[in-house]
Amino acid sequence: MTQTIPDTPATRALKGHHIAFASYLYPYEDHGGAPFAARYLNLPEHAVIKTLVMENEAGKPLLVLMHGDRDVATKQLAVATGNRQIHPCKPDVAQKHTGYQVGGTSPFGTRKALPVFIERSILDLPLIYINGGKRGFLVALHPHDLVRALAPTPVSVAKAGT
Repeated sequence: MTQTIPDTPATRALKGHHIAFASYLYPYEDHGGAPFAARYLNLPEHAVIKTLVMENEAGKPLLVLMHGDRDVATKQLAVATGNRQIHPCKPDVAQKHTGYQVGGTSPFGTRKALPVFIERSILDLPLIYINGGKRGFLVALHPHDLVRALAPTPVSVAKAGT
């Protein structure tokens, strides 16, 4: 049985930037996140990249791309981004900003352009696996293609995952 590759704002944005990507489908699991996707697809969790929607003290949204086996040190992120405070958005607010359901958030093809910050060490990986804009759907691409499409700001804000 073949599964149809989803057509999402993210895949349309990737195609619009002429970025080659491979598609990976898996059964979405509530609160499974990157660890579940990595296990199911037999991928290194460190290369499965989370797209996190955060906001500053004024409620301005931003995206943070982080290794699947790491968390974001929000105090360090606030300093790195010139804010007093950064915290994760509530799911409904995150969806309003990006147009994606939590668990299916991609940095590509968001509803509105958002500043993107990327954990610096992600750029050293040969290949990354990041959400393709739907729950249970990852796309594999080269980090340099992500940089070309999104022009993210590199930061060093990773902390050990929980």
